[in-house]
Amino acid sequence: MSRHPDRDQIRIESVLSALGSPVRLAAVRVLDAGGEHNCGSVLAVLGITAKSTMTHHWRVLRESGVIWQRPSGRENLLTLRREDLDARYPGLLDAVLAGAAADETLTRAAADA
Repeated sequence: MSRHPDRDQIRIESVLSALGSPVRLAAVRVLDAGGEHNCGSVLAVLGITAKSTMTHHWRVLRESGVIWQRPSGRENLLTLRREDLDARYPGLLDAVLAGAAADETLTRAAADA
């Protein structure tokens, strides 16, 4: 498994690129609930059945410094690196997640209309 960047190695362009994918952003929204999550539980929330589909996405999130990923038996446990991201880019994660929630609300409202 590739290493995780140290806090001071996290770069804004990598974080924004990682969060720019709808699938990765949805995964980060799940992880924002706090604590460790196993990959399977995140996939279930996202409605993704093939673990291999997310391998690339986990790598991008990990290597950009957005998540911690650690092996635990046959699974990996994932944690959002909120403290590191908030220290490097105060308010960024809150703004991105609030924007994603607002977009979802608008999309649902349009679908219900």
